[in-house]
Amino acid sequence: MPKTMKGPAIFLAQFAGDEAPFNTLPNIARWAAGHGYKGIQIPSWDGRLFDLKKAAESKAYCDEVKGICAEAGVEITELSTHLIGQLVAVHPAYDIPFDGFAPEAVRNNPRARQEWAVENMLFAAKASRNLGLDVSVSFSGALAFPYLYPWPQRPQGLIEEAFDELARRWKPIFDAYEEQGVDVAFELHPGEDLFDGATFEMFLDRVGGHRRCTINYDPSHFLLQQLDYLAFIDIYHERISAFHVKDAEFNPDGRQGVYSGYQGWVNRAGRFRSLGDGQVDFVGIFSRLAQYDYDSWAVLEWECCLKHPEQGAAEGAPFIADHIIRVTEKAFDDFAGGETDTGKLKKMLGIS
Repeated sequence: MPKTMKGPAIFLAQFAGDEAPFNTLPNIARWAAGHGYKGIQIPSWDGRLFDLKKAAESKAYCDEVKGICAEAGVEITELSTHLIGQLVAVHPAYDIPFDGFAPEAVRNNPRARQEWAVENMLFAAKASRNLGLDVSVSFSGALAFPYLYPWPQRPQGLIEEAFDELARRWKPIFDAYEEQGVDVAFELHPGEDLFDGATFEMFLDRVGGHRRCTINYDPSHFLLQQLDYLAFIDIYHERISAFHVKDAEFNPDGRQGVYSGYQGWVNRAGRFRSLGDGQVDFVGIFSRLAQYDYDSWAVLEWECCLKHPEQGAAEGAPFIADHIIRVTEKAFDDFAGGETDTGKLKKMLGIS
């Protein structure tokens, strides 16, 4: 049977805050539903909305969380572990900024921070299963990224060693997710070692093609890299298990291009934009995903350097709803067809 994707849904990370209605799960769930969203993607690290450890240990708590969402009129699409997965692998150059993603007790201690990240990734596997979810979304972390565009040249084997180590850290996590029947869908993102198809393949080879290693498709990052994001779907559709609907634009000029000259967001050649305000071909994307029977969620990840988040959220739900293709169950020219008759087929082909 043909499959139709679910949505619209919204990732809550960019909206959660200390003020109502963004400060508790019941409040923010009602807010999302009020904008027309049918699903919410929960940032698992945000204690204002969710207790990850409790969710891993208590099915009753997970039933309570699902009940809160259902009462508001939404369901949970996935748990996000972006800021946790990020800490599975941190190059020392990023130790200080990434310490802010970790609890106070493990800061200034890279080994303890990494152990905390792994433990919480495993909590997310169990929590996802307790919530009845088959996919989680995450970041891979990075050991090689500081050497992306090197001068002087990289020493022979540096990248291979980095990806070997990244795979060594993630393989046991994938095995734990396999036990729970949950995918880890990586958002391929600059700053992570997995940022495009080539790096994803390098990693996938090293984890033995692990079936829980999948992709959270986000075209905005690909547009800013000038990657063919429609062809990407053709190549990797079997590994795409989640979808962030996020827009972007790339406007190079005589002063800057892909690297954007260290400028702030407003002045960059490559900028994230609210849905419909950028250059991403969402008609093409939704068509490609429908073609390949993608039937999971279309989740707005809102980031824009110009527009207010409330406006972006309000406009996002109808934008996604208008792009979701209800996949047809019959061909448009079925009315002109006829019953199969072997004798008639042979006669049409001139076969005696």
